Amino acid sequence: MKRAFKYRFYPTDAQAAELSRTFGCVRKVYNLALAARTEAWTRQERVNCNQTSAMLTAWKRTEELAYLNEVSSVPLQQALRHLQRAFTNFFGKRAKYPRLKSRKRSRKSAEYTTSAFRFRDGKLTLAKRAEPLDIVWSRPLPEGASPSTVTVSQDAAGRWFVSLLCEDPSVKPLPATSAAVGIDVGLDHLLTLSTGEKVANPRHERRDRTRLAKTQRQLARKARGDGANRAKARRKVAEVYARITDRRRDHPHKLTTRLVRENQTIVIEDLTVRSMVRDRSLARAISDAVWSEFRSMLEYKAQWYGREVIAIDRWFPSSKLCSTRGTLRDKVPLSVRTWTCDCGTTHDRDVNAAKNILAVGLTASVCGAGVRPKRSTPGGQPVMKRKTPRREP
Repeated sequence: MKRAFKYRFYPTDAQAAELSRTFGCVRKVYNLALAARTEAWTRQERVNCNQTSAMLTAWKRTEELAYLNEVSSVPLQQALRHLQRAFTNFFGKRAKYPRLKSRKRSRKSAEYTTSAFRFRDGKLTLAKRAEPLDIVWSRPLPEGASPSTVTVSQDAAGRWFVSLLCEDPSVKPLPATSAAVGIDVGLDHLLTLSTGEKVANPRHERRDRTRLAKTQRQLARKARGDGANRAKARRKVAEVYARITDRRRDHPHKLTTRLVRENQTIVIEDLTVRSMVRDRSLARAISDAVWSEFRSMLEYKAQWYGREVIAIDRWFPSSKLCSTRGTLRDKVPLSVRTWTCDCGTTHDRDVNAAKNILAVGLTASVCGAGVRPKRSTPGGQPVMKRKTPRREP
């Protein structure tokens, strides 16, 4: 199993200048190749990666684009491969048509393969640079690891990161267990488990909302343009957003790792988060809860460690069904947090929903019914009718 290990590093002024130049060249080559392929598309012609590689050679020989020779050629070639992958996803109806990269909004990154870097004795040196990167090794690489790909990036807050892709022998199936858990996601509590445990919602964005509003007001007062003062104010806003994003990512990582290690089977609901965030009154809270990211982490970690994740139909009435007798109530408004069934059992709304989610997931799994809704076929066409707008490709 290949995994990417991401670390922060602190470049020298010369390294920062070289990497910034590389980012610009990568963006330029990507946009030129995209424009060339788009123009060919209007003529009902297709241009492949090899043809764009030949174009890159020709561009380097021109006086206007001679500066492309000043940076390593490997990141430029990788940009063409990334564009080819984007077109493959587009023709496979898995993504929209590729867009041009923006100097201000697009992610700044450059990818190096083994021929463009040297990794020895825990020191990483990139092509055309003599000194290694000053990396903060926050966690060790797997023993004897040899990176196959190195990706250098810079976020909007000005922080530099390097990601090393290498084999990780520690990723292997965990010992099988009989434990299973149902999960009901929410806003008052981020998760409610069928065991009765409730995980608090940290609300990371709310904690930094005052600080974010202050930096945004300072940015709004700056004159528009490329001035230094506006750039500094924009950087301060990005730092607050980066703090929120890091917290949002760290919390579900810890939760999903724990759930996967403790349970063999995990049952969740197949929620359409993209449609739910259209509700303006709940959009900010739902986005802060990162339900989609939680599910993605849960699924790939379950695949790593030999666990099973079952997603039940989003229309299953988990909150209105009595987990003891199976009696279905007509209505249970969101304001009702506890309710009593005709059988005399008093239910906590979220715990009852989690128990029902677990029960229907295990029942359908044992009977062989596919309770995990199929989002799309390999060709991208929907395989089931939906009551809500389907995901955009």
